[in-house]
Amino acid sequence: MNVKSNCFVLLFFILFIITFIACKYDSSTIAANGNNTMIINHNCINLSQIPEQWIEKAKTDLHIAYGHTSHGRQLITGMTGLVNFKGNLYAWNDGVLEGSLDLDDYFASGDLGNPDRTTWESRTRDYLDISENSDVNVIIWSWCGQVSSASEEDINTYLNLMNGLEEGYPDVKFVYMTGHLDGGGLDGNLHIRNEQIRDYCKENKKILYDFADIETYDPDGTYYGDKIPNDGCYYDSNGDGTRDGNWAIEWQDAHPGEWYDCASAHSQPLNANLKAYAAWWLWARIAGWPGP
Repeated sequence: MNVKSNCFVLLFFILFIITFIACKYDSSTIAANGNNTMIINHNCINLSQIPEQWIEKAKTDLHIAYGHTSHGRQLITGMTGLVNFKGNLYAWNDGVLEGSLDLDDYFASGDLGNPDRTTWESRTRDYLDISENSDVNVIIWSWCGQVSSASEEDINTYLNLMNGLEEGYPDVKFVYMTGHLDGGGLDGNLHIRNEQIRDYCKENKKILYDFADIETYDPDGTYYGDKIPNDGCYYDSNGDGTRDGNWAIEWQDAHPGEWYDCASAHSQPLNANLKAYAAWWLWARIAGWPGP
């Protein structure tokens, strides 16, 4: 083999290795290496990949305020059940408590669409302007079902209000969120509006907890987004337009001992499990973990 051929083989090998490594990164890791974007999605559910030191650092450094109603409660019930399932490493408390993550649950009433699409913003400002909340450095709000009926203008209002909060409180991390699945499928308004949120966060280097994406995949990575799934994890198994299967229940039945029972508003325990795993991935990343 001549020198030219050897160089070609070497170049091909290098390109293969680069491609392989790139494919191994999830969106969260790519973001950490390129800019301040942080996308927490179905790739971010493996607790074993989060070094314990970053869990501890999140518990030491973060003071989180979370506003939500019923669907958003899945993160909280999942995190509570996780303590019994995995131990006190994942302890959290509504208030400062040694050895626990400080999370002010229901820090303000309502959600991103309740009682309307803007009140959450003024409630956030009122909360952050109170001196006793000066240590709060993470704000996260969830939707209930309002993304399903949102217009492009409605979502722009949400995005602009979030951006204004970031400018007004530069020392606080604000977490964006998508709306939960509603069975509308890939052509439905919910998916279109969620894509609007995702695109904005990627283009503008935001932190996104992708609620809908997390409930589109089972823990093995099987995709259900093209099977008109809803928030209860029901999906159309045979393409006849009727939801006749439930990916969470099916996975739970096939993996005894690999999940924990907990309340999961409008859904199945496994959904809340995954939301909790992703939440701890989020906390660790905000605390400084660069990803796996």
